[in-house]
Amino acid sequence: MKDKKLSNSLIFIILFGIVSLFSDMTHEGASSLRGVYLSLLGASAGTIGFISGLGELVGYSLRYFFGKLTDKTHKYWEMTIFGYVLDILAVPALAIVGKDGWIYACGLLVIQRMGKAIKKPAKDTIMSFAASQEGAGKSFAIQEMLDQIGAFLGPFFLYVVMLFKTKGTTFEIYSRCFAYLAIPGVITLILLLYTKKRFPNPEHFEPEPKEYIPFKMKDSFIFYIIGISLFSFGFIDYSLIIMHVSKNLNALTNGVGLINMETIPLIYAGAMLVDAISALIFGIMYDRNGVKALVVSTIISAPFSLFIFGFNNIYMVLLGIILWGVGMGAQESILKAAVTSVVPKSSRATGYGIFEMSFGVFWFLGSWLLGVLYDINITSLIIVSMMTQLLSIPFYFKASRAQRI
Repeated sequence: MKDKKLSNSLIFIILFGIVSLFSDMTHEGASSLRGVYLSLLGASAGTIGFISGLGELVGYSLRYFFGKLTDKTHKYWEMTIFGYVLDILAVPALAIVGKDGWIYACGLLVIQRMGKAIKKPAKDTIMSFAASQEGAGKSFAIQEMLDQIGAFLGPFFLYVVMLFKTKGTTFEIYSRCFAYLAIPGVITLILLLYTKKRFPNPEHFEPEPKEYIPFKMKDSFIFYIIGISLFSFGFIDYSLIIMHVSKNLNALTNGVGLINMETIPLIYAGAMLVDAISALIFGIMYDRNGVKALVVSTIISAPFSLFIFGFNNIYMVLLGIILWGVGMGAQESILKAAVTSVVPKSSRATGYGIFEMSFGVFWFLGSWLLGVLYDINITSLIIVSMMTQLLSIPFYFKASRAQRI
């Protein structure tokens, strides 16, 4: 009996997933320290919330423009590679920021998000071509799983660096960590160029439609955008979460030492591991049940802010971060798969751009407001976060009724 060979489309999906793995090692490793690092540089909670949201706003809102540009030029690989270069190089550059240079650090974080804005519509469109042969939910779930394994390994890698590089102030140790993130960054670019060389024309995975189908905002698509926008508004950026943990470390642990400044990256690593598992489970669920999968994941993850900010206990905080990881994994995998289902091939990058622009605008507004509320009234932060996420559920049902995405 002959061994069953992997299809070229599945090989491409796995290769691109490995690229994402090393890419996420780089920028999610940075994310595990970003909030604490900005705080060490002198940024307030409101500033961290604003910059986190601004980064997401830039990273998402510009995707509409670059999505349109990608559809017009069909320069899928060129846009992907240029975006990756900006995204990857901005992270180790944080190592050379001065001790009071939080403004420069914020600028680099915005540049990093701009790199994501350039690459994402093209990258997701390339992936959607291969996904047309393997199943959208399954394909994006595989990529998201590998992506989040990288997001787990990045913080773990920094933890190992901290174990062996203990000399200096906390600021100096964290700066050194950003420099070491250049290693997975370089590997990312090498693997990306190899993938391009092996699959120079990934659009050939998906047959051309017999006739041109213009992009149309279907009711199901509109309802889904509204739902995911409400969800993103209440979905607190991790920078604010980890800043809260670091500021209240002694009170949360009662001096037991379960979590300390050296093990903080492991918290994010754990969240990304939950993210990877969640992405795979809900991606497969999406292929069977459509956007109802997001309803289930939202109900499970929405209370995360209550556990993180409402309890003065490290175990409750860790439970909240697990729930946060569930929500992140579900929306990342299903979001991309849904666009593949409702947008024709000829304008898919535009569809990704429109969808993710809406997501980013509301994440920016939510991150800013919730960062301000953190300084004013944490109870209000919890209520706003939970309620806006749960308000997304009726729109998911509307989207499901309008069309099974």
